[in-house]
Amino acid sequence: MRVFLVILDSCGAGELPDAALFGDVGAHTLKRISTSKYFNCENTRKYGLANIDGQEYLGPIKDQLGACARIAERSMGKDTTIGHWEIAGIVSEKPLPTFPDGFPEWVLKEFSEKCGVGVLCNKAYSGTEVIKDYGEEHMRTGKLIVYTSADSVFQIAAHEELYPPEELYRFCRIAREILKGEVGVGRVIARPFVGDPEHGFTRTTNRHDFSLEPYGETMLDAMKAEGRDVIAVGKITDIFAGRGVTETILTHGNTEGMKVTKEVEERDFDGLCFTNLVDFDMLYGHRQDIDGYAKAFAEFDGWFPKFVADMREDDVVFVTADHGCDPGDESTDHTREYIPLLVAGPRVRPVNLGTRSTYADIAATICELLGVDFECPGESFASEILK
Repeated sequence: MRVFLVILDSCGAGELPDAALFGDVGAHTLKRISTSKYFNCENTRKYGLANIDGQEYLGPIKDQLGACARIAERSMGKDTTIGHWEIAGIVSEKPLPTFPDGFPEWVLKEFSEKCGVGVLCNKAYSGTEVIKDYGEEHMRTGKLIVYTSADSVFQIAAHEELYPPEELYRFCRIAREILKGEVGVGRVIARPFVGDPEHGFTRTTNRHDFSLEPYGETMLDAMKAEGRDVIAVGKITDIFAGRGVTETILTHGNTEGMKVTKEVEERDFDGLCFTNLVDFDMLYGHRQDIDGYAKAFAEFDGWFPKFVADMREDDVVFVTADHGCDPGDESTDHTREYIPLLVAGPRVRPVNLGTRSTYADIAATICELLGVDFECPGESFASEILK
């Protein structure tokens, strides 16, 4: 049997009851982008998107083609790492550490000494603004631009002419070794860029994430242990620090991610194809680009029907998100939201599963479908969705 799990990175479905604790009252990523003239959900709507709790503004339909649900996050966070880990079966009781005022001096000192290079910035910053403000000094001094955000991240920006991506990745690995325990951020992120002070700097697609290793067993670990394929498309391998993955296919953006996922569909394998479509979050959510986000959703909506039509008899596809990133609120940060869920396939019943209490229900369900023995905090809904 084959299962496809596609993450529309940051496509939240409305504020969670505890959104006020995270400063996210009123956040609703999907509803926000639906206001754009470029938004189109004609196909995903047919599979139940408009019937999900809280999405009535999309126009509910009577005869949906798949299963749908809205799912709450039980973990204490709203970032990529914690969201994906919960989808894979780990609930994080404590949030990963953040450093809104910059990292401790000892961290920067040890990092600089081990890299043999100085550092600049050490503040919470927008990724596009930080290279604008520090790019020229970086070029002049050779010092690395180190910054963070509201998320649990240690980001390193460097010009590709000064430090080719592989060298930047080496610096990130050094940081990853340092950042453990109380300073164990979820991700160390390489942020390469090009350009010059006169014409401006732009980030390249050579970003690479170095994640904290999951602190418990995930569904990926369980599948691999039982000899199943776990094909990671996009940044999935990065998010799980390579654990439980049998094949990695890196991609540059949503379009390539969808193309590769379709190519995997045309292959023989037994297990899971796990895809992350990062552009929703990286290019549009954080950059407050409502129209860009809406166009990206419309592109996915146009891709989806052909993918479903070509599925084999026992195939099942899950489409969901990992958190929100409302592109029209007052912040560029992630937002504490429910995630939408669509499930489709030849054997999937048209059922509305209502609102569920943890992302881990996805892991429990996928493992039951694949016959993989895995205990997690989630509750399987496999029997409710299969004909």
